[in-house]
Amino acid sequence: MFHMDLPWWEFVARGAVIYLSLLVLVRLSGKRTVGQFTPFDLVVMLLLSEAVSNGLSGGDESITGGLIVAATLIGLNFGLAWVTSRSRRAEELVEGREVLLGRDGVLYEDVMRGQRVSVADLHKVLRENDCMLTEMRFAFLEADGSISVIKR
Repeated sequence: MFHMDLPWWEFVARGAVIYLSLLVLVRLSGKRTVGQFTPFDLVVMLLLSEAVSNGLSGGDESITGGLIVAATLIGLNFGLAWVTSRSRRAEELVEGREVLLGRDGVLYEDVMRGQRVSVADLHKVLRENDCMLTEMRFAFLEADGSISVIKR
């Protein structure tokens, strides 16, 4: 139960490689993937977790190995949060930055397509903010995947 088949440092290395790889893959998938989970997105995330589980443990089923991997993942997440809270450049690299989707009632449909934001999604946010398209001063896709609207 507590006997590990692998050395402790291999769990740390495996955890770090998987963490960083998934961070890059999720970051490349775009803001909307992370910002608004559809049932499809949720299934993909669950399958991702299952797909990497053996890579994390290397076949070891010990409690100790699992705790080392868990501690590594939490430590990496804490460290990344610490770095991004102190460095604007690191924050933009990891989390991205806002993207202007429209201005003064004009939607930038090419930008919206590139960010995988539908016109229907933007109109929904306008309704939620009690804002007509003609009253919209700015519409932004935020780094977290949400859409914000500023009225005139």
